[in-house]
Amino acid sequence: MEIVKTIFRRVVMICLFSLALLTTFESISGVSAKQLSNWWIFDNDPFANTYVEDRNGFDAGLKRFTMRFRSLPMFSNQPKMMSSAEVVESEPLTLEEAIDWSQYPSHRVVATGYTAGFESTGKRPGHPQYGITKSGVTVKRDLYSTIAADTRVFPIGSILFIPGYGYGVVADTGSAIKGNKIDLYYETVQDVFQQWGKKEVEVYIVERGNGRLTNEELQSLNEAEAVQVFRRQLSFAK
Repeated sequence: MEIVKTIFRRVVMICLFSLALLTTFESISGVSAKQLSNWWIFDNDPFANTYVEDRNGFDAGLKRFTMRFRSLPMFSNQPKMMSSAEVVESEPLTLEEAIDWSQYPSHRVVATGYTAGFESTGKRPGHPQYGITKSGVTVKRDLYSTIAADTRVFPIGSILFIPGYGYGVVADTGSAIKGNKIDLYYETVQDVFQQWGKKEVEVYIVERGNGRLTNEELQSLNEAEAVQVFRRQLSFAK
């Protein structure tokens, strides 16, 4: 009697397990038990053409099951490696890289650096015109910095892009700045020598000036939302 009970329990457990397995298969694949039985009959009965529709349903369900399985995340003990292209993409673009400068007219110049100090302007702190440019605006090293140029080449207010320096707005002139020469403003003499010196460079003319520039206009340029992403790069340059 005990043996019969044991066999009965095992049969019940096998039935329950099979039912659970079938239910799981149906929920994942979308294939019903009827379709499964029809598919078996179709393969074993060459005259069972009435089951073509159910067989097609099974094939579609099996395909869905296979696709779901392939889409499951697989575990691996291999560390995820980034390609060199992904590393480059994760780095912020510089101004040189972010804009197609070839769309702007260019002009080759010799660029030097200057400060507001005595060595460049002959003025010392305390002088009423110390740090004041020909246009009347105060010298500034920012996203848009004040630069000096020959106004016959670049009128006051002209906006240039100087690779390696950034945007420069013509606000000043100089006795030695004639023809294809420009002077880039830096806050200290040390900055001039360490960050620039003297270079021959191709500059891009973003906008030709109308002969005037105000502090408000320069401030507006530096506060433009579109260029704020590059401010962090400027802080590294200082």
